[in-house]
Amino acid sequence: MNKTIIVSNRLPLEIQLSENEITVVPSVGGLATGLKSVHEQGNGIWIGWSGIAEENLTADQKNIVYQETVKQRCVTVPLTEQDVEDFYFGFSNKALWPLFHYFMEYAEFELEQWKAYKAVNQKFADVILSEADANDIIWVHDYQLLLVPEMVKKVNPNLSIGFFLHIPFPSYEIFRTFPWREELLMGMLGADLIGFHIYDYVRHFLSSVKRIFGLEVSFNTIIRNGDKIKVDSFPMGIDYNKFHTAAVEHQKRSHDEKSEIMRKLDENILSDDENRLILSIDRMDYTKGIPNRIRAFEYFLDKYPEYHEKVRLVMLAVPSRSNVPQYQKLKRETDELVGRINGKFATISWTPIWYFYRAMPFDDLIDLYTSCHIALITPLRDGMNLVAKEYIATRVNNDGVLILSEMAGAAKEMDEALLINPNNFNQIADTLRQALLMESMEQGERMAVLQKRLRRYSVDKWAQEFMKGLSEIKSSESIFRSKKLSENIINTMMTDYKSAKHKLLLLDYDGTLTGFRNDPKDASPDAGLFARLDAIAANKNVEIAIVSGRDRETLESWFGHKNYSLITDHGVWLRRKSNDWEMLERLKTDWKDNIRPILESFVDRTPGTFIEEKNYSLAWHFRKADAELAHIRTMELKLVLTSMIANNALSVLEGNKVLEIKSSSVNKGRACSRLVAEREFDFIFAIGDDWTDEYMFEELPPEAYTVKVGFQKTVAKYYVSETADVRNLLELFANSTSLNDKVLD
Repeated sequence: MNKTIIVSNRLPLEIQLSENEITVVPSVGGLATGLKSVHEQGNGIWIGWSGIAEENLTADQKNIVYQETVKQRCVTVPLTEQDVEDFYFGFSNKALWPLFHYFMEYAEFELEQWKAYKAVNQKFADVILSEADANDIIWVHDYQLLLVPEMVKKVNPNLSIGFFLHIPFPSYEIFRTFPWREELLMGMLGADLIGFHIYDYVRHFLSSVKRIFGLEVSFNTIIRNGDKIKVDSFPMGIDYNKFHTAAVEHQKRSHDEKSEIMRKLDENILSDDENRLILSIDRMDYTKGIPNRIRAFEYFLDKYPEYHEKVRLVMLAVPSRSNVPQYQKLKRETDELVGRINGKFATISWTPIWYFYRAMPFDDLIDLYTSCHIALITPLRDGMNLVAKEYIATRVNNDGVLILSEMAGAAKEMDEALLINPNNFNQIADTLRQALLMESMEQGERMAVLQKRLRRYSVDKWAQEFMKGLSEIKSSESIFRSKKLSENIINTMMTDYKSAKHKLLLLDYDGTLTGFRNDPKDASPDAGLFARLDAIAANKNVEIAIVSGRDRETLESWFGHKNYSLITDHGVWLRRKSNDWEMLERLKTDWKDNIRPILESFVDRTPGTFIEEKNYSLAWHFRKADAELAHIRTMELKLVLTSMIANNALSVLEGNKVLEIKSSSVNKGRACSRLVAEREFDFIFAIGDDWTDEYMFEELPPEAYTVKVGFQKTVAKYYVSETADVRNLLELFANSTSLNDKVLD
């Protein structure tokens, strides 16, 4: 039975070592709650670090930890103190965390910490591979493990891998500053499905992929080495019923049953009907905008003095990464701000800010949620922010107002909250006043909509939707007609090849026999290619035909001395082995004078593009251009050309990073048909990478082996991932007796 393997930096367990005693209890909240249902399905396991460094455990204690975690269906990844220091506190939280949250001034890029990050990611990958069976599902989580998907995929490509990033993904202009940007993107692209909280992060990620790697992206699907990678948004929810039920239970408590903090809150509210409590709950993190929030509250008190002694900010700051200098500085700044503002405004009976710097148990959190009339959640940047959702879930009387930063991911699905810019103190002050004056009916209407949405899209629903999306990725290959050229298919093909008396190999050049270059002039054949082709052509029963959109002069200079057939200019010229050139189609070229100025104008407006003029066509290359700008310009150019080509019997061919305008009366298919008709071939093999080769595939008899390079919709029967696979196939044809030694990956 296939299983699901969840992978995160920490296990969903609280493992403590005290006086040589090991205690293990399940964690509550956050990811542990969200993935509980997935973990419990079938025979799934959870992989992560135990929280205790290896050198701090004796052999017996390690055995105890192992036994206890196995009972919880968990597997530990062994990390040393140095691993944790360099990988977690170092690279993860000194480089990735600040950069992804747009705090570039805090980002530190240390080579040794990067090496540690890679090494620890490899440790996680090794544990996954040791536990995973064929066709298992792997779900990797968050920024600490960005390299893991690719590390696992390289070793076991049959595994279905999902990755979810719980923090923002920054814009391309931010991400491009990262020294190891290619490695991080490549690591994530090892996943079959990559999930983010909101579409903004999806858009930023796709932009980086297109601009850095130039990969094809269509409808949030990335095509890489013949594999489809889906990228989508899945806004994470909360355990709505848990918070709502707890709030209902708290409301039923008698005075004696209430906690000390709840009695104190009630005392403040009951002392005056006009008193209002404003809630602020966050980790002590610079991304949360705590100092800004305090200053905005000060601005509010200055602007609206009528609320003195009527409102109080109840602020809970949970300690976080207190050994990191930026967090220590943030703590000092927060303490000083609270002290200054309380000193500035406090009276004998009123302190404007109640400040708690500690973690609170769940029951006390519910007390805060249910007692405070307004929640003020104003992060400077936040992947989602579940506190905002928890506050909504606890408002059992459909009252209360949520003021939420538009920079939080949650803002995208909580339009009924009062959304603010966390840097605009005047807006925050006015919005606080709006919240304080809001009629109960409006509060109820807003709250009802928010609660309905959160109840429907809970954390369980989030997990189910992601897993559903991952399973759909695996089954979606069926929409493509072509199959991957597997070892079994290759074996059958080579058997047919050996037994055939007359064999024809139709080979596209650019993107097939050789990779693309920024300048097409730099793509001349290499010695390795010649060696393979010559070995094949040495067999008198085999005919090789290079079928290219290149001009006759270029192909002649490269292959004129070889015993190959050549088809050039998309089918205008044919040279049968060492015979003379024959023009298959007589074409006019006067249309170029009208089209060339249009292409030149697009070159002027699109840096990195250029025109290649061939004998019978014009090509606009955009390989070196910015990917997103090139996409826009390509659509514009096709629109401009539409009205012109119809009147001139022209067609526009979309190749790999190129648009080519040529006569519509000529194509590779017609030329190949001429070649096939001249002799009775009992084995035909054709391979190409772009739309110009589709004409060739269509014209060939049904028994031909037609192969597309790259994973795209095609009429070809089969596909391979890249040009390296093409070279492997040529070697098989060249040395067909060594089949078992030469197979595709």
